[in-house]
Amino acid sequence: MRRFALTVLLLALPAPAAAAPEGTLTWGIHVTLAARWLDPADTEAFINPFMVLYAVHDALVKPMPAGENTPSLAESWSQSKDGLVYEFVLRKSAKFHNGDPVTAEDVKFSFDRYKGAAAKLLHDRVREVQIVDPGRVRFHLKEPWPDFMTFYGTSATGAAWIVPKKYVEKVGEDGFRKAPIGAGPYRVVSFTPGVDLVMEAFEGYWRKVPSVKRLVFRSMPDETTRAAALKAGDVDIVYLLSGPLAEEVKRTPGLRLAAAMPPGVVFLDLPEQWDPKSPWHDLRVRQAAGFALDRAGLNQAETLGLSRPTGGLIPRVLDFARAYDPPAYDPARAKRLLAEAGYPNGFDAGDLTPFPPFFSLAEAIGNYLQAVGVRTRMRTMERATFLTSWREHKLRGVIMGLGAPAGNAATRIEVYATKGGIYSSGEVPEIEALYQRQARELDRKKREGLLHQIQQIMYDRAMYVPIYELAFLWGVGPRVEEACVDHVKGFSYSAPYEDLRLKAPR
Repeated sequence: MRRFALTVLLLALPAPAAAAPEGTLTWGIHVTLAARWLDPADTEAFINPFMVLYAVHDALVKPMPAGENTPSLAESWSQSKDGLVYEFVLRKSAKFHNGDPVTAEDVKFSFDRYKGAAAKLLHDRVREVQIVDPGRVRFHLKEPWPDFMTFYGTSATGAAWIVPKKYVEKVGEDGFRKAPIGAGPYRVVSFTPGVDLVMEAFEGYWRKVPSVKRLVFRSMPDETTRAAALKAGDVDIVYLLSGPLAEEVKRTPGLRLAAAMPPGVVFLDLPEQWDPKSPWHDLRVRQAAGFALDRAGLNQAETLGLSRPTGGLIPRVLDFARAYDPPAYDPARAKRLLAEAGYPNGFDAGDLTPFPPFFSLAEAIGNYLQAVGVRTRMRTMERATFLTSWREHKLRGVIMGLGAPAGNAATRIEVYATKGGIYSSGEVPEIEALYQRQARELDRKKREGLLHQIQQIMYDRAMYVPIYELAFLWGVGPRVEEACVDHVKGFSYSAPYEDLRLKAPR
């Protein structure tokens, strides 16, 4: 009896109040911050926007330390036995930065206005978004689709990230991008496009009160500048270090080198392969590019040997991926293939446009191609402009691409190898037919076989020239207790932001 009374007494005690957020954590960001990353509606098939989304916004479900489809704004989700209906029960404590509750109306509105990666696919397959009541929403599919939660509830798209309907309608689309309101752990204080983003902790965040009061993202596209700022203590974390600078940070007392392992492959995209007049139209020329590259040498020079050379576009860690060993480094064979294709003296391949800011890697790739006779001119762009140009198919020549969102082999194939893909330049009818079949196939083993067939076609046709699965190197300064490296498995950046911690002052 005494034990029962004691238990009741303990349960009646109020929970200890969370400590107020304190301090500032500053990042040196390797890219130019784009205004559209503040709005989930236009999320590209890349991981960069999620660097911002995880702070300012929240999703019904999203990748978290607990798993890929972790309930977030939704406290739970369920699927009907026939695979046609997905129901989400919203968390009663979830609210936007202006105090408004997150409702089913916001969920439907966010889905309807979504126009980013795989938007057409999602809208084509979802028959209706039904508001059951303010706290429940149902997605009715036109037919069973085993990948609905992979496309909707991971970083394969931004479709599950929720914005406030009333606020967006009040201020308009442009007004929302200038002064975004989300439901994430941090609210925007100021944003200067291309310069910096300043955010403060939202103490009403449902999951927990963030530990750090203020987050500052500073755009520092130049790697030398980032490394110098880290050593000087001007920033606490920098993204993307390579080669000698990574070695230098590793050797510097008080600093540490960390490696996130995103599901990203660096590769060459050859959009002119679809043009019969282009040298790239010949399979032997595309194969020659593969043999021309010393992947082990590139890996060592750029990422201290921490990346993984590959011959496949789909990272091995993704579900349904088929592993391919990289081609051998064989420049003599590359030259023979070029000669057989009618280019014994090589050819002018035009621009080599790299995924910013991996410029030193692209320069080394250009040198390897030059050595076998494929001549290119490096053309650099800032990140937002590059992604827009690639998406709108304005880039020619050779594109050095990189993509590292979550998902599986099907989400990655959709982006790069189907006619509706956001970065796809051409169509292979056999791939289209297989892709439609796998999307309807409920038997996992049969579906895997179909996706493996697609990857084999991509490999046999040398549609892309994969280089390596990327190790993404960070530098972390002495003030940081917890930087949240790889806490969300496969995510390139710090997350969840509410779990960050600074060291206590001595």
